[in-house]
Amino acid sequence: MIVLQLGNTDLTSTTGKLLLTMLSAVAEMERSMIVERTQAGLARARAEGKILGRKSKTTSEQKSEIKKRLSAGESVSSLARAFSVSRASIIGIRAN
Repeated sequence: MIVLQLGNTDLTSTTGKLLLTMLSAVAEMERSMIVERTQAGLARARAEGKILGRKSKTTSEQKSEIKKRLSAGESVSSLARAFSVSRASIIGIRAN
């Protein structure tokens, strides 16, 4: 295989393999740096007290109401319809 953009470099030759290995190492290093910067940014945001992730569809009052109605025997499906959320959301509230 010959890459014209790299000066007619034959990738099957020893020099071509060396070039590919070096390019691979640089790409891997750049990916690691991106991950580090992302983690540092998330840590800084948490330290500043920012809430990460999607906003909850239910308020704390609604969550306590859901827990109360679940303990009274109301079904997960009916509560999901009543509060316009998924069944998984109701089950998650029940688990907490």
